[in-house]
Amino acid sequence: MSVKRNTVLLGLAFIVFLALSYAENTIFFRVLGDILHNHFLAVAMLFVHNVLVISLILVGMTFYVNLVVLNFFKREKYAHVVLEHPRHFALAFTFMILFLSILRGSTLLYGGVRVEVLPIILLVSAPIGIVEGYGIYLTIKKTLSRAMSMKDLAYIYGIFLIAAIMEVGFINLLISVST
Repeated sequence: MSVKRNTVLLGLAFIVFLALSYAENTIFFRVLGDILHNHFLAVAMLFVHNVLVISLILVGMTFYVNLVVLNFFKREKYAHVVLEHPRHFALAFTFMILFLSILRGSTLLYGGVRVEVLPIILLVSAPIGIVEGYGIYLTIKKTLSRAMSMKDLAYIYGIFLIAAIMEVGFINLLISVST
């Protein structure tokens, strides 16, 4: 009974953290432009934001894995497909997250999605997207495979620290080139 109770608590925690992440995301994008002048603060803020996002993905995927393992989807014919093929799902989910992130950034920059600018945004964000995408992929794959360890989690957070440093450096390079 305690495993089911823990799964329910994990689901409730996921919902609460999802609501909190909405508030954090709103504040993050509101103050990001002002923070970029202080490199250390910008790296710290981007790192914390990325850690919150990846932790939310981790909690959500763990909740899903627990639901499937405890047979909450008894009537569903394909509930175990995601757990049987974690690499494929992790890859698809990673591309979806990165694409939505790029669209979100485009919306913030231009007030809407401008299709003619998307190739430039994709090109500019590719190096950081590759690093962050690898971290997202690894998190989802390890979680769905039920092989996540503290060492893996520290490694993944290290990837996002590198991504935050790259992002601040790249943004400041673009700002200095454009002025």
